[in-house]
Amino acid sequence: MSNNAKKLLDYFAMAAIWIGLVILFGALSHNFLSGPTFLTLANRIPPLAVVATGMTLVLIIGGIDLSVGSILGLCGSVFGVGLVTLHLPFLCALALALGVGLAAGALNGAITVFLGIPSFIVTLGTLEIARGLAYLTTHSQTMYIGSQVEGLAEPLPGVRVSAAFLLTLVIVAFAQTVLSKTVFGRLLVGIGTNEQAVRLSGINTRPYKLVVFLIIGMLSGLAGIFYTARLGSADPNAGAGFELSAIAAVVIGGTSLSGGRGSVVKSFFGVLIIATLEAGLAHVGVSEPAKRVVTGLVIVLAVTAAALRKRTGER
Repeated sequence: MSNNAKKLLDYFAMAAIWIGLVILFGALSHNFLSGPTFLTLANRIPPLAVVATGMTLVLIIGGIDLSVGSILGLCGSVFGVGLVTLHLPFLCALALALGVGLAAGALNGAITVFLGIPSFIVTLGTLEIARGLAYLTTHSQTMYIGSQVEGLAEPLPGVRVSAAFLLTLVIVAFAQTVLSKTVFGRLLVGIGTNEQAVRLSGINTRPYKLVVFLIIGMLSGLAGIFYTARLGSADPNAGAGFELSAIAAVVIGGTSLSGGRGSVVKSFFGVLIIATLEAGLAHVGVSEPAKRVVTGLVIVLAVTAAALRKRTGER
């Protein structure tokens, strides 16, 4: 079977899993299979989907970023302060928030790449730094913004999905194209597969790895703006635990935790599966603790299935 046929089969498998969840929850709850449910799902997933896009690239090169949730909260807080306290124009506040995300990604990347410290440790520290800065920025208070940002998350006339969702689809499509069709994308896969071999071929891998951390930092900032738009307020607690959801979505999408393999489109399907699972469990009245147990089991099963598949392929 050709690689293209395998990829197509994987996409169908992910789509089948999502459709199976929809049918299951539709049978358990008569209110689930409705237009409003799917529109709500579409308008809730942009923050997680853009972070999962960046996380896919980081995992492909053999790294990890645990700070994305805190960076999301910090950038949302900066965005809110820019609009409410500093009275900046919308685009200026947006650029400021994205700049903060880019700076956080640069910090993570520079320490990881140039000092050789594992990204797990670096981003664990950045997680605390960014969350503390979010509290300091907002004085630990939620800032109401309202109509200045809500339009980004509200359904557009005619299409009934938000501008944030449409922009997310563009980002996912662009990232997948870069990953699968460009030299840059192939180098990322090569770095995750065997970085030493890439270096021996005369390529300096440091700039490429740094760019990946810049990308996930900026996407985390964009996720903070999407999150703030959906809430209509800047919350310094926003994004708590978001890194776990992003990693779960990427792993469910088949990206290898050891690097060298991944797909942005399949990570997007992973986001859909997690969002549908959470919404479906809420519809059937499952408690929050039980929802966490079920979601955790799904993640464990996804990782186990990926490990078994890898072993079978090696054999």
